[in-house]
Amino acid sequence: MSNDIKEILKKGLESEQKLSQNHRKNFEAKLYKELHSKPKKWPFLKVAASFALVLGMSFSVYYFSVKNQQNNSNNVKIVGLGSISPELKKVEDYYLVSINAEILNLQETPENKELVNGYLEKIGELTKDYKTLTTDLNTEGINEKAINALIENLQLRLKLLLQLKEQLKELQNTNVVQNENVQV
Repeated sequence: MSNDIKEILKKGLESEQKLSQNHRKNFEAKLYKELHSKPKKWPFLKVAASFALVLGMSFSVYYFSVKNQQNNSNNVKIVGLGSISPELKKVEDYYLVSINAEILNLQETPENKELVNGYLEKIGELTKDYKTLTTDLNTEGINEKAINALIENLQLRLKLLLQLKEQLKELQNTNVVQNENVQV
């Protein structure tokens, strides 16, 4: 089969076909007609469309970035000292861990139940005050006076628990002494 194609090509080359004398002019005329027959496009519409697109994109980026910043500023709420700075978070964590440890170590008995409940109510009130101070901090902004009040609140709660612990020891010692006196 490959021999057949070679032979056909040889025969085709031997018999040269001649193009018409007007072939070049006819080709140029058709080409010109083809290229210039398309309706003219308005290039200023492309420029206007691209300008509108860039303007629209710029506006949307600006709008959403401003909206995002507003949402971030509204969403930042101070829950406690830890929301303000890492150093204050350490202070808050120290006091809260100490307070919770002291509460867990309390041993409530029927003899000291009233005393423990009284102290726990006072600590509950101080916890509510702490929450009120943090909401004030959110509304009024961060200031030294509010931060000091929050720290003093934590210190007072821990101090009350330590006082309660001391009173419970004294109460226990007096009960032991009374029990010894009764046995003697």
